[in-house]
Amino acid sequence: MAKNQKWILKERPTGLVDDSNFLFIEEDLPEIKDGEILIQTEYLSVDPTQRMWLTDMPGYLPPIQIDEVIRSGGMGRVIASKNERFNEGELVNGFVGWQTHLISDGKGFRKVPELLPIPTMLNVLGLTGITAYFGLLDIGQPKEGETVVVSGAAGATGSVVAQIAKIKGCNVIGIAGGEEKCGWLEECGLDHVIDYKATKATKEIRRIAQNGIDIYFDNVGGPLLEAVLYQINQKARIVICGAISNYASTDLPVGPRNLSSLIINRARMEGFLVLDYLERMDEAIQELSKWLMDGKILHKEDVQEGIENCPSTLNRLFTGQNIGKQILKI
Repeated sequence: MAKNQKWILKERPTGLVDDSNFLFIEEDLPEIKDGEILIQTEYLSVDPTQRMWLTDMPGYLPPIQIDEVIRSGGMGRVIASKNERFNEGELVNGFVGWQTHLISDGKGFRKVPELLPIPTMLNVLGLTGITAYFGLLDIGQPKEGETVVVSGAAGATGSVVAQIAKIKGCNVIGIAGGEEKCGWLEECGLDHVIDYKATKATKEIRRIAQNGIDIYFDNVGGPLLEAVLYQINQKARIVICGAISNYASTDLPVGPRNLSSLIINRARMEGFLVLDYLERMDEAIQELSKWLMDGKILHKEDVQEGIENCPSTLNRLFTGQNIGKQILKI
């Protein structure tokens, strides 16, 4: 009989999460039934949206409810199977949650060939890389010579966006916080890097993007979006991927107050979810794999360890401690 360790929601957090917002439970799991599989979690994908799911507000997925396991994507291994679609030993990807084991009927899980290290597959070839691919290419539609600004550029999605934009021949400006993150973005070949911790990013955007901005890939929200709106060119595209500056806040953000810039410049601002592109995942993975093997996309994974460190690992996304993709090894 397998034992499972899991985190469940005890109370909704305010600001950064704390261990006291959750309960850490150990339980015995029953024997699997016909059609079921037993999965042992190996790695968790830690993403900013998990903090949003902890608030009692409607979103593209329902909020995590009190006494529910904390929702999280990740990869695990099938250690027992009574489902003809899955064999013991296979690696699977899906919503595993903050837990060491789970029993599933297999729906929502897909088998993953072990061609690369699991952290890489959760990063560039995972949902974050696929988000970057479709967000920039389908929504942003970059053209050679255009100026692309990426906020959260040292994060898992932003770093891939910035490098795809370079592959497409764009002038790329990345915004990140701290010398180490900005130094890494320079290694990735960006044309300009703005350190919002060392300078005032809103002023730096005006100084650097003197020919205007054609595409803004927004992972942050807040005042940066407003600053960019003052700088956009005609027919600019603003891709709304995330708003990490607001996820841990109890108050709704103010503005942006200059949306009329979209009218003046005949520009568009569009949000999107990678969930809308799941049927085209193979397209993105094939192209991303090629760029990865050709050395055109560099990547970093910040791997923490231990199921007991789920809350503190989530907080790393909001304190700026992580570089690249945040992952927890179980």
